[in-house]
Amino acid sequence: MKKRVEKQIREYTAIFEKNELGGFTVTVPSLHGLVTQGDNLENAYAMAKEAIECYLEGLPPREIPEENTFGSFKVAVAI
Repeated sequence: MKKRVEKQIREYTAIFEKNELGGFTVTVPSLHGLVTQGDNLENAYAMAKEAIECYLEGLPPREIPEENTFGSFKVAVAI
């Protein structure tokens, strides 16, 4: 009988930016090189979730990175 492996819930900050084609480009700072996109926010979110899952599935469990950001903040500057 196969041993059941419990999945851990991981959370990562994803940055959604409007792109020149009208959709959204998504990056995840804690997962180096991860970039995806979607036609709208809902699609971009689904694509980001799938991309994160695929990225992590390709790593040995002991190499899955922890979130290394505290979130995103707007920083106001006067110019």
